[in-house]
Formats: sequence, C-alpha cells, structure tokens
Amino acid sequence: MTPAFLIATARRVPGFFRSMAGQIFVTLTLGMSIAAIIALMVSEQARWHDFERIRRGRVVASAVDIAARLRRDPRHVEEMMEAHNIVGAYPAPEGVALSEPDSDLQQSLAERFGIQSQPEAGQVPVGLCFPGHNDQKDRAAGVIDAPRPDCWIVRFTDIGGQRRAMALTFPRMAKPPGHRILNPLYLIVIITASAGLGILVARSVSKPLRRLEQAAEAFSVSMDPEEIPERGPEEVRAALSTFNLMQRRVREGFQERTQLLAAISHDLQTPLTRLRLRLELVENEELRARLLQDHAAMQRLVREGLDLASSTEAQELWSSIDIDSLLASMAEDAEELGSPVSFTNGCGGTVRVKPNALTRCIGNLVDNAVRYGGCAEISCARSAGRLMIHVRDHGPGIPADQLDQMFEPFTRGTSSQPGGRPGTGIGLTIARSLALSFDAAVRLRNAEDGGLIATIDMKA
Repeated sequence: MTPAFLIATARRVPGFFRSMAGQIFVTLTLGMSIAAIIALMVSEQARWHDFERIRRGRVVASAVDIAARLRRDPRHVEEMMEAHNIVGAYPAPEGVALSEPDSDLQQSLAERFGIQSQPEAGQVPVGLCFPGHNDQKDRAAGVIDAPRPDCWIVRFTDIGGQRRAMALTFPRMAKPPGHRILNPLYLIVIITASAGLGILVARSVSKPLRRLEQAAEAFSVSMDPEEIPERGPEEVRAALSTFNLMQRRVREGFQERTQLLAAISHDLQTPLTRLRLRLELVENEELRARLLQDHAAMQRLVREGLDLASSTEAQELWSSIDIDSLLASMAEDAEELGSPVSFTNGCGGTVRVKPNALTRCIGNLVDNAVRYGGCAEISCARSAGRLMIHVRDHGPGIPADQLDQMFEPFTRGTSSQPGGRPGTGIGLTIARSLALSFDAAVRLRNAEDGGLIATIDMKA
C-alpha cells in the first residue's frame, strides 16, 4: 500500500465513525465481543462447577462401594483399608471434626443410605487424613511433584447399627482451570468475528438510507429522478414510500407551473400579434422601428421564460449518443444558418445523457458565445472519468468576480458584435438547469489569451 493510500484511508476513518454505519459497527462489535467474553466466562465457571459435582458423585459412589464391602466382609475390608490396599479409601483418623460439612454431599448420602444412617461428610485438609504419612510411598514415576489428593471424611451408621468412618481421596487440580478467554488468540478471534458481523449488519442497515441519500441528491439536481425501490423493513419502506410521494407531488407542482406559464404564453401570442399589426401602421418610421424592437424583445422574453420553466422538469429518457457526431452536426447546422460556429476538437466515444437536454444546453451556450463574443468554437475533452464540452468565444470576457452572477436570471453582459443586442439574460440560467437534469454542471472562465470559455462537465 502506498503512503498516499494510507493517508487517504486515515482521513476517511473519522468520517466513517461519525456515520450511522460506523456507530452501528462500533456498537455491535463492542456488544457482541463483551457478550461473547461473558458467555465464555460463565461457561468456564459452569465447567468448574460440573467438575466439582462429578467429584462429589464419585465420593458418594466410593462410599456406597466401601459400605457394600463392609457388609459382606467387614474384617477383611477394614484390614485392607488399614494397609492402604484399597486405592482412595482409608480409615478416617480419629478426632477430626468437620467444621464445614458439605450439605449437598450429606443429602446425596442420605438418599443412598437412608435418612436413618445420619450421614456426615465434608472435605478436610489432606494432612488431617494422613498424619505422619511417608510421602515416599505415594510417589510414582512422573508424578513426583504432583499435589496430594483431596480428602473427604464420610461418617454414617450402617444397617447393623455400627457407626462407620472412612477417608476417601480423589486427585485434585493444583488450581482451578484458568480462564481461556484471557488467551490473546481467543480475544482476537472473538473481536474479529464480532467486527466482521458488525460490518455486515451496519452495511445492511444503512443501505436503504444510502439509497435515500442518493435519491435526495439526485432529486436536488433533477426534477425527473427514478423512484426508489421500496424494499427493506416496514419502517424503511414507509420512509421510502413517503419520499417517492414527495417527489411525485413536487413534480406535479412544477408541471402545473409550466402548464400555467405555457397557457399564459399561448394567450399572450394573440394580443402580441395584434399589437405587431397595429405597430406596422405607425407612420413615423423611427418610432415604428423602436416599437417593433421592443415588441420583439417582449416576444423573446416570453418565449425564453417558458423555456426556463420547462427546463427544470425535463422529463426525458437517458440514452447513449456519439458525442463527436452531435457536436459536429450542431456546428454544421449553425454554419448553414450563417452563424460563425466551428467544431475544433473531438474526444471520441459515447456518453449517456438526455440528448435533447444536452443539445439545448449546448445551443444556449453557442448562442451566448455568438451574441457576446462574435463567434463560437466547440471542442470536447476527457479527463479522470469526466467528459468536458467547451464552448469558447473571442469576446471581451467577464470580470472574474462576476462569473458566478452570470447564471442568475436576467443578468446580461455587453455584446461585442457590431450592431448586436444583449439577450434576455436567462440563457445561462436555462443552460445550467438543463445541465442539472442530466447530472452535469456548467462553469465559466476567462481564457488566458482573451475570450470566455463555457464548460459542460459530466460523467464520461
């Protein structure tokens, strides 16, 4: 990995943890890791308790076995216990008191021998079971340093009424089993698995919200976005359905506005036509020319105002077009009509756009270049996955601090054409609205050797 990649990744990390997906990831990772650690600790504690329960069961089984032997041949069994010939069973030393009787063990013995046996049982230090015992006799190869066994004293009354006492021993662990959860490998596995599951859940939960975010962004630049598929949990579907409903209502509002403006424009055509006919009757030629010029400006303003309204709701299907063919044909058509327009450089390939919106956008930029700069040069270039269409003129340009203002409605520059007239001031506004409909942007900049360059920037 390159240093640049690491730096870029480090910059994205804070943003990820501020996002909902990042917070879900952290919450799930910590929660599942802690839950897994607690579950394993409980499991290990239960395992230790099971070990103790099994040892108590073995004590009961040993006591029952010795009691059965004593019933069959008490003298012989007692001699064997004295001689330590029965492994794990010895005569109980006299005078050993059970300071902490094992109630569970006594209850188990009472169930086996009967309540009349009055059992007593408890674990005592091994030194009390074998006072003065020679350790050498208990040592064996490989277990020289093994700990001494645990010892239980069991007392009960047998069926003959005689009180019996014995010491029962079982191997013991030097210490309780250690918590394996503290093993670094276990911790790494738990945290890694929790983090992996956390990422999957976070991405799954945030995916509908990302779709909603993308749809909102698309709706902010286009009045004709595709509706979001209403999938996911009930709450998510409800939110997506509400957003789609909002889009439809907003589109309907813009359509009503455009229809209203179209109706007004249509209704204005008749009085404007009558007005022109009456202006033709004005005898004063100079006054008639001025009035006709104002009349033409009024007609152009009505027509372009309607174009501006309709540009915000360009409901057109996307399609792929040959960009060089489009630009060359537009330049040829303009030249045939006597406009100084030329196609200077192509970029090859196709681009996915709304063809009519792109054509109208380029046409407005070309008209502005001819009107204010005297000519228009169309070119195309590709860079870093973007496609840029440049429309250049050789006019006086625009002061740098006024470039952004040119996109505001009714903001006009000064024509450099001899006898030229300024436009209505909404050509660039229309171009920008049309560009937004196919996810593009329009920018202006002054050329280094004079003139203005208008650029349409879109995905390649």
